[in-house]
Amino acid sequence: MNDVQHMFIVGSKGIPGAYGGYETFVDKLTEYHQNDPRFKYHVACKGDKNGEFEYHNARCFIVKVPNIGPAQAIVYDVEAIKQSIRYIREHNIQHPIVYCLACRIGPFAAKLKKQIQALGGKFYVNPDGHEWLRAKWPLPVRKYWKISECLMVKQADLLVCDSKNIEKYIHKSYGKFNPNTTFIAYGAEIRRSKLADNDPKFTQWLADKNLKAKDYYLVVGRFVPENNYETMIREFMLSKTTKSFALITNVNEAFLTELKKKTGFDKDPRIKFVGTVYDQELLMKIREQAYGYFHGHEVGGTNPSLLEALASSDLNLLLNVGFNKEVGEDTAIYWNKTQGDLANTIEKADAMTETEIKALAEASTKRIADAYSWEFICNEYVKVWIRL
Repeated sequence: MNDVQHMFIVGSKGIPGAYGGYETFVDKLTEYHQNDPRFKYHVACKGDKNGEFEYHNARCFIVKVPNIGPAQAIVYDVEAIKQSIRYIREHNIQHPIVYCLACRIGPFAAKLKKQIQALGGKFYVNPDGHEWLRAKWPLPVRKYWKISECLMVKQADLLVCDSKNIEKYIHKSYGKFNPNTTFIAYGAEIRRSKLADNDPKFTQWLADKNLKAKDYYLVVGRFVPENNYETMIREFMLSKTTKSFALITNVNEAFLTELKKKTGFDKDPRIKFVGTVYDQELLMKIREQAYGYFHGHEVGGTNPSLLEALASSDLNLLLNVGFNKEVGEDTAIYWNKTQGDLANTIEKADAMTETEIKALAEASTKRIADAYSWEFICNEYVKVWIRL
């Protein structure tokens, strides 16, 4: 047992079946390493009763947490680490790694790290994006996230940043702690959808939503203000494009009403909120058959939906911020939030030739294959686990 490297992963909702960024990451990591005898994963999963099961050769342990609103995530992470420490102690596991995804438990980090250290273990952290900047949180919660981030950075033996910009930010903001960091991005699938262009599942979806292949712009993402839905909708309405704008998102009624009031998008038949799509093959096909993809995310590290769009969509129109530029490089078109800029970019995109679009499509897919494929990312983690 002592020559096996044990990793305890805390902070995702669990595997399999949950579709957040962290959940997909843990699913892929365990999938790609499931037959590697050097590693044993222990994955915390949120549930309503304690228990254990195996998935991808990982030991998945269920952590029961009370439903107490936003604080639930903090209680869940702390409890999951406590259970990990107990398991390490009981099974006399040598040199374990406890890898915590996100910076939610700062005030408890010093005490927990001390216990991990006493067992010869290491405490690794993935700092995620700028959670404290997200508009969805009230001010006191945002203050907590910022303090928590600071305390987590201080205690981490290693910070695995999924974006070079996050890594720069950690060193700039917390240089006094002399943080030990490494950069490993988030990953993406680089294959094409298993559905044919004329698959009834896809053609029926188009018909139901009143869309035509290669004749719609697309966005897929969480329905939150910092993803710049207002700018994208306003600018689309300003543009002269005859194409549709399909928004695949989990609609929040309060935010939708506010947007309707501010933009009057309900009077523009081109703008279509088309609900959510959980069928991954269908979603991939929808991306492939879009004319162009909008990405307005402004907060956070390497964004999963951006990687998926660059891998699948021919033409990508990205908000010009460091996080997006770092990933897209010169394989995408960039816009800013100045009035008229995106509208103008849409009209330019409409006028592009097939050859120009094909060149960008091939370049963006290659970019993801070279630096962001799941196989590549999981191999990067091998280096981290082994160097201990």
